[in-house]
Amino acid sequence: MQETITLNFDGGSRGNPGAAGIGVVLAAQDDTPLVTLGKYIGRATNNVAEYMALIVGLREAAKLGARKLLVRGDSELVIKQMLGEYRVKNPALKALFDQAKALVHDFESVRFAHNLRHQNSLADRLANLAMDRKGDVDDVDDAPPSPERAGLPRVSCPACGCEIEIKNPPSPKKPGHFICPCGSRMS
Repeated sequence: MQETITLNFDGGSRGNPGAAGIGVVLAAQDDTPLVTLGKYIGRATNNVAEYMALIVGLREAAKLGARKLLVRGDSELVIKQMLGEYRVKNPALKALFDQAKALVHDFESVRFAHNLRHQNSLADRLANLAMDRKGDVDDVDDAPPSPERAGLPRVSCPACGCEIEIKNPPSPKKPGHFICPCGSRMS
């Protein structure tokens, strides 16, 4: 297959670590989805889930016979580590990084791009459905959002990339600040 396949991936964790899931979407050049899948991966951190999503996506692309990939994810940490812009300090992430790098070498060309969350909504939805159901999913057509996730705002930590759902959002009169599990302050 000579056309460039787009791999959108997302991983999430409820708690950090907590129940985790991944979402993967492989699309043809005309944006037609070729593979959509979500997997529940058990207890993991958000960053581990992001790497697992990337690894599963690369394996699925290889199964399709893809030779050229555009890989997009909303995890700045994973994308910048794969591009060599950030060092991989965490030993658990280093092992996953090494797996992903080895898989990348199986393709003729691979480009990485950071994707904003709203541009990664299908992969995000698949990851969340997998966490909701604690199992694998392959489409999102008739699945309503879970009551505990409906309408909850989320913030991403600029330092580690983990995501936090805000169950009690601050009011305009009383702005809030949040402390990520990694210790970084978020507004």
